[in-house]
Amino acid sequence: MTFIRRVLNYYRDPGYFSELLKLALPIILQQLVFSLLNMVGVVFVGQKGDVAVAAVGLAGQIAFLLNLVHFGIVSGAAMFTAQFYGSLDIPSLRRVLGMCLALALSAAAIFFTVAQVSPEMFLRIYSKDPAVLALGVGYMRIFSWSFLFTAITSSYAMVMRSTGDVRTPTIIGSLVLVLNTLLSYALIFGKFGLPELSINGAAVATLISRAVECVALLLVIYSRKAPVAASLRELTNFDLAFSKRVLRPMVPVIFNELFWSLGVTAYAAIYGHMSTDAYAAVNIVASIEQVAFVVFNGIASATAVMVGHRIGAGREDEAHLYAGLSLGLCVVGGVTEGILLQFLKMPILSLFNVTPDVIHNASLLLIVSSTFLWVRANNMTIVVSILRAGGDTKYSLFLDGIIIWIVGVPLTAFGAFVLHLPVYWVAVCVMAEEVTKWTLGIRRYRSRKWINNLAHAK
Repeated sequence: MTFIRRVLNYYRDPGYFSELLKLALPIILQQLVFSLLNMVGVVFVGQKGDVAVAAVGLAGQIAFLLNLVHFGIVSGAAMFTAQFYGSLDIPSLRRVLGMCLALALSAAAIFFTVAQVSPEMFLRIYSKDPAVLALGVGYMRIFSWSFLFTAITSSYAMVMRSTGDVRTPTIIGSLVLVLNTLLSYALIFGKFGLPELSINGAAVATLISRAVECVALLLVIYSRKAPVAASLRELTNFDLAFSKRVLRPMVPVIFNELFWSLGVTAYAAIYGHMSTDAYAAVNIVASIEQVAFVVFNGIASATAVMVGHRIGAGREDEAHLYAGLSLGLCVVGGVTEGILLQFLKMPILSLFNVTPDVIHNASLLLIVSSTFLWVRANNMTIVVSILRAGGDTKYSLFLDGIIIWIVGVPLTAFGAFVLHLPVYWVAVCVMAEEVTKWTLGIRRYRSRKWINNLAHAK
């Protein structure tokens, strides 16, 4: 009882909850809209059959890889911009934004080239099914045009959030997601006088929506003269010394996301080579998991800002406390959501027009997902909100980018191709990585070695 009373006393800090809600709620609402509409999009595609679901899921792997590289770039930049904003250094914030844009656009150009020049070679990493490859190539070539718009939007949006302005990108992003869903429906099925493009309609809808989102966000930023409304001169006003200062802790974040995303892609390749049905089930569950994770995405994003601001202002004890409070919330929330997901899974799965085998596998995969939901939520908070906000990017690289290759990928491949386990037991092998990360991550949080003041470092 004494331990419980001590824990509850920590949560009586009114400043923590008021700031968390202010920052997290807009992000949670946007993520909820995004995840629900993404699931609706998978339902739309699912009306075209198992092959269509697998093709879109596999073709989307290139965007998944790019999005994580972008996330590494922008979250690496955000750990600086949050601390610079906390110390009221706007010129340095804008210089970091400029570096972020340059790196994000360069990555987008590389992935765009791969998608246009050799899409089939990329897709063969995941599947040998000719029907899946035929559908996936056309989808990828159209979809990849959105990469350049996404690079600009993600850079500005993340830096805006690091200054505490989460509402602007949330509102614009949510409205654009609604547009994307309506366009997807119209273009997949040929409604409202538009042509019927099947799954390619979803790719066209995404391209149009990303372009609209980018233009709208830039118009609002520069018309309001927001802290991120940097001129071209301000965006390029960084010298070699400043670049080294920013890139030194930022590069491990980029490699972190690159190695982790390649590991997750390896998981996708393992599932894809097991069978098309197995990958279709995994893709359906992934769309449901996105909805389950919206609360934790909001908590993680808000905690990164809160912790970064406090470290930049020299309030390190408070940063450590707030990080711990968020970890506790993720444990309680993860267990609660996991239980709810088991009650709701069959009504949700009934929405997908796929074979009974796919539904059966998806149902069992959701048991695995529910069981480990709180562990994965904690890991995301440790990596994104605590280690990166504190500038501890080398340990973050080890925890998130290396362990997946030491533990997760070898064990999963062994389970799938040596033991020939069903897809849901292979998913348990994946979770071994998450348990290892959590054990080491909690130890690192408690050590306080992750707290580094980047705003005042030279």
